[in-house]
Amino acid sequence: MTDGHDLDAPLRAGLADLALPGELAPSLLAYLDLLARWNRTYNLTAVRDPREMVSRHLLDSLAMNAYLDGIATLADLGTGPGLPGIPLAIARPGLRVTLVEANGKKARFLREAVRTLGLGNAEVAESRIEALDRPGAFDAITARALATLPQILEFGAHLLAPGGRLLAMKGARPDEEIAALPRGWRLQTLHRLTVPGLEGERHLAVVGRDAAATA
Repeated sequence: MTDGHDLDAPLRAGLADLALPGELAPSLLAYLDLLARWNRTYNLTAVRDPREMVSRHLLDSLAMNAYLDGIATLADLGTGPGLPGIPLAIARPGLRVTLVEANGKKARFLREAVRTLGLGNAEVAESRIEALDRPGAFDAITARALATLPQILEFGAHLLAPGGRLLAMKGARPDEEIAALPRGWRLQTLHRLTVPGLEGERHLAVVGRDAAATA
């Protein structure tokens, strides 16, 4: 992997752009180093260049941090190598993050990452999303490049507490997916995200239960 010192400056600059403290950089770089080392054997991510990992993995995940206020428990569905869950767990020690991943090799990496980084606020659930028996356990669920909004709800809506929300990270505006939301769900807000070092559109779709439709 590229020397961590080469990544420290762009990471800290990106953190500053996201209004996050530079003190997060060492833990985030430790995670990135672990991911890069495991990736040589286990092919956890198609992104190989460490500088690209800073923007496409770390800063992209952290771009949703500003919208997590008031959320105590978060399930990251189909988290893969821990994105966005591990960067968010590093940035928010008070947030309880459950990393949901069915793939065995990725789950092994996640457990090693949680142990190595000392993330007492993160746990790994090696399970298919729809099979996870934690009904109503989470204030929010999130997913990054997993599926369409209706599909994410089909898989994981049972995990949401009353009043819970889906926070889905998307590229371009997901207008067709929003129009296809199942009965009883509605778009609450759609945030345009700016990710340092990344071109192209990024959005965060916040979806909740429609009280009027379910009454």
